[in-house]
Amino acid sequence: MSLNPAPEHPFKRVANELRAEILRGDLAPGDKIPSENSLAERFGVTRTTVRKGIALLHAEGLVTSHQGKGGFVRERPHVNLRQTGSIYRARRGTGKSNFTAEAEAQGQRPKQIIREVVETSAPEKVAGLLGIEPGAPVVARRLLFTVDESPMQLVDGYYAAAMAAGTRIAEPKLIKGGVNAYIEDPDGPIGRRIVQFIEDLDIRMPYPHEAERLEIPAGVPVARVFRTAYDSAGDVLEVLDSIVPCDRHAFRYVIDV
Repeated sequence: MSLNPAPEHPFKRVANELRAEILRGDLAPGDKIPSENSLAERFGVTRTTVRKGIALLHAEGLVTSHQGKGGFVRERPHVNLRQTGSIYRARRGTGKSNFTAEAEAQGQRPKQIIREVVETSAPEKVAGLLGIEPGAPVVARRLLFTVDESPMQLVDGYYAAAMAAGTRIAEPKLIKGGVNAYIEDPDGPIGRRIVQFIEDLDIRMPYPHEAERLEIPAGVPVARVFRTAYDSAGDVLEVLDSIVPCDRHAFRYVIDV
């Protein structure tokens, strides 16, 4: 048996060297990828081989194409989602929602867009987290979060109808400070303090409608994050079901033991 490794496919050599340049920052976000002709000459391969190499980088979400303009290093807004109780309270102290305050603290321009606010039947997973029967009525608030005008998250918030119906949570309007601020407002109709969040993450490939709405390129997975908010009595006040592209977020959890 030969101990010599199999030769590297030429298109993979093209992809590997360009990927290394992108990851090092030699080719920065927004930079144009060299032309097929120049890359073919540089690597001593055909333009077809170059196209296959660049296609591999497309599939990895590193490169995007613009009709008639060629390939470019993909620009990706990035939010570092840090999860600690002190950070949550500090962000809440700004009077803005946690996501908005966190993104602004990182020098970005966040925005929340309401897709839909409806009273509907609780999906089985949500019902289990809320502690209600599947199909029981809930208020669902479906939002799109953007940063610097780029889509970042699809966020569906669920609230037991017994708590949320007839309140501002059920209205198709943004709430100053976010729903958590409204829930905790001592002068509001709910007036309950959130003391704990539990998050469950599932990493998978996006479904077609998610990829379309979030402009996710081929090859990029998403995190589906269920975030459950509890009060001091152990009752669930909110369940967030979020679809988060993994190439645009970094998660950091601090667990005090």
